[in-house]
Amino acid sequence: MSYKILLFDLDDTLLDFGANEIDSLNKLFHQNGYTFSDELFRVYDSVNKQLWTDYENGNVALDEVLNSRFSETMLKLDKIVDGMEWENQYRELLGNGYQLIDGALEVCQSLSVTHRLFVITNGITKTQIKRLKQAGLYEFFDDIFDSQSIGFQKPSKAFFDYVMSHIKDFNVREALIIGDSLNTDIKGGLMSGIDTCWINRKSQKCSAEIQSTHTITSLAQLCYICAPIK
Repeated sequence: MSYKILLFDLDDTLLDFGANEIDSLNKLFHQNGYTFSDELFRVYDSVNKQLWTDYENGNVALDEVLNSRFSETMLKLDKIVDGMEWENQYRELLGNGYQLIDGALEVCQSLSVTHRLFVITNGITKTQIKRLKQAGLYEFFDDIFDSQSIGFQKPSKAFFDYVMSHIKDFNVREALIIGDSLNTDIKGGLMSGIDTCWINRKSQKCSAEIQSTHTITSLAQLCYICAPIK
């Protein structure tokens, strides 16, 4: 298959969200007078993941996820905090983090010469654009599609229908979705009839229900999949 349009997930595909998250959370709790510990992270991580799952399943609004995750976390520790204020602080810290996944800069730079590159993310518009610019990746992409602006989130077909209808001369047979999440990126591609490339860096178990067109363990391998057919 000769791909011409590449749709990249952002967090944990091009940018190391895990490293950014830990650094930002540590600073957030410290500036609010709390020591950030492994136990505190486990509580937050559990609350946050459940809220994002509810959002991806269409059960809660994005604002509810963002403005309640810290208040719900601290409530489990019998503390009352302003969830919206904490979220604003966290958003600022997170927006300043742009740790790159190994090979991301080189791969995007190389593929942008021969392909049309786009970002597809469930992240927040302002934060994601800022991080892309700081990481030096922004210039390689024709456009950024995010769930906050679109009003739908991956893996919903509505999200991908919007993306396809807003890319000039889009041809589903020439498009490839690249992402680390089976449940959002790969499932979304399957539902929309777009080929997918799963980045499985951590040797996760494959899914019988959600199967990717391609599977790689590093971004560098993507260049071989996307090499023009001669």
